[in-house]
Amino acid sequence: LKGELTRFEGATTPRNYSPCGVCLDRFEPTLTRRPERYYTWIAEAGVSCPEVLLVPLYVARGQPLGTLWIVSEQEGYFDSGHARIMRELASFTGIALSILQDRQQLQDAVTQQEILTAEISHRVKNLFSIVDAMIHISKRSATSVADMATILSGRLHALAAAHALVRPSFSTRESQPLQPAASLSTLILTILKPHEMVGAARFVVEGPDIRLGSQATTSLALVFHELATNAAKYGALLRDEGRVSISWGQEGEALALQWRESGGPVIAAEPVQKGFGSTLARNTIIYQLGGTFTLDWQAQGLVASFLLPLANLAH
Repeated sequence: LKGELTRFEGATTPRNYSPCGVCLDRFEPTLTRRPERYYTWIAEAGVSCPEVLLVPLYVARGQPLGTLWIVSEQEGYFDSGHARIMRELASFTGIALSILQDRQQLQDAVTQQEILTAEISHRVKNLFSIVDAMIHISKRSATSVADMATILSGRLHALAAAHALVRPSFSTRESQPLQPAASLSTLILTILKPHEMVGAARFVVEGPDIRLGSQATTSLALVFHELATNAAKYGALLRDEGRVSISWGQEGEALALQWRESGGPVIAAEPVQKGFGSTLARNTIIYQLGGTFTLDWQAQGLVASFLLPLANLAH
């Protein structure tokens, strides 16, 4: 922009209230005289345009970008030759801009691919660490090789179910961070699905939509798997009439979640010896997610309560 028009540098014009809009609607070079008489935003800027030749500017595939303005300091200056030359110039300009856009989109795609590759590499390393820890924990709690195989298999299936929910995607149009992996409700229902019964709703899952990052998805999958396994071996899920209610809500900058069992064997007292499953769940909540974890052994069933920082659930 030159001359009086430099004050519009970096600005835009109204699509439905400007010479640009008229030019794009007509899809051909358009001549206007003294547009400030018709468009208040030009007059308010103190700009006078005796005569303006506008040419529509389109990038590839017919996408409208705007218009080229050529302003004369006097009326009656432009003719059909100017219009023809400027239309050709606009066409070449559109091609050049299309090449630049395609190049930028390609660069964005490469950048996103690099981000995705780094994310996958980081996730694989985490999975190896988690599996290694699970092997050692399962070895200490198992009474036989077959018992260890059963325990480890269940935990690996929970890990696989969580990993299936983590599907990072990227856009080739613009560089954006990877999106959260899954919702909390989807994760819970996925982990609890093997414990469902035909014709009976054993679980009540309710709470606001909470999006989880890949690390939080993996960690919480193991926690809910341990709670479900404990309920199936000793608690509510040991009986057909047993039920589990999982509910959560936001408390300030944290998520408060409660796992409540009912309909199982009556609990006379809190177990004297803590199982490795509950230890794994507690350590995951406290050390990996930075939250708090409490177990309340009520007569009608176990109540487990978590308080998790929302910021940590996004990772």
